Amino acid sequence: MGCGRVGTLLAERLSHLGHSVAVVDQSDSAFARLPVGFTGLKVTGIGFDRETLEKAGIARADAFAAVSSGDNSNILAARVARETYGVDRVVARIYDPRRAEVYQRLGIPTVATVAWTTGQIMRGILPMGAQEEYRDPSGAMALAEVHVGSSWVGHRATALEDASAARVAFITRFGSPLLPSTETVIQDGDVVHALYLVAERQRVEAIFESRPGDLI
Repeated sequence: MGCGRVGTLLAERLSHLGHSVAVVDQSDSAFARLPVGFTGLKVTGIGFDRETLEKAGIARADAFAAVSSGDNSNILAARVARETYGVDRVVARIYDPRRAEVYQRLGIPTVATVAWTTGQIMRGILPMGAQEEYRDPSGAMALAEVHVGSSWVGHRATALEDASAARVAFITRFGSPLLPSTETVIQDGDVVHALYLVAERQRVEAIFESRPGDLI
């Protein structure tokens, strides 16, 4: 929701990665910002209106990003997406940091600023995150932010490594980097940066998303 600078860049990147994208904005003219050849759905309407969201395909959406210019509209739309339609991955852009803290406590991730916002939102709605951070000269090994399912919270980082054969290089926790030890436990909100073989990417993603008990 929102076809400003962030919404446009987000739609372009997601579409480029092969995802099906729908963009909602109150103004028809906003869609002119989208790149030539954009094949996603464009829906004119209020982003927290159920009829508008249903036209955009919210009922079958895997993720929803509210990135309009209004805090109230973004949080309303995010809550409707999560609470009414059960969308698992929901992220809202909030300009007021005091409000952002409140909505974080409600379980809705919030972010700010244009380039950083786009990357953060993609991290929130894609299993692997926005982009690989590093790939070795051979192209066989990569470092990337890998989304960790909530079921891993409370388990040691070494359990992730044992299950996936990936290596947890470092963890970003509350905005600060952390080098994991054998005693480090995954916490809610951790961003895990892992080294893995590129050929094993899908398997690593699946294991990081799974329930630990499913691997037994």
